[in-house]
Amino acid sequence: MSEKKIGEVMKFFSKPSVAAVKITEGELAVGDSIKFSGHTTDFTDVIESMEVDNKSVPKAVAGDFIGVKVSDRVRPGDEVFKVIPD
Repeated sequence: MSEKKIGEVMKFFSKPSVAAVKITEGELAVGDSIKFSGHTTDFTDVIESMEVDNKSVPKAVAGDFIGVKVSDRVRPGDEVFKVIPD
């Protein structure tokens, strides 16, 4: 499996366990696997839903700020990679 950097975590909300992610390149769709990587962060999640401006969207493109549910804590500055099956 290969990974392609697609964005960066801007903020983390602990109560709903949601990461605010800025998409910097490429696109991301519901069902994609993403990996969070940082100093103390290293896990993979599957996107079950994402939101832009509190509205559910099926995909996001470069320049979008999205909210995604995460299974673990992430930190601002963590990198986000799209996991691409080989």
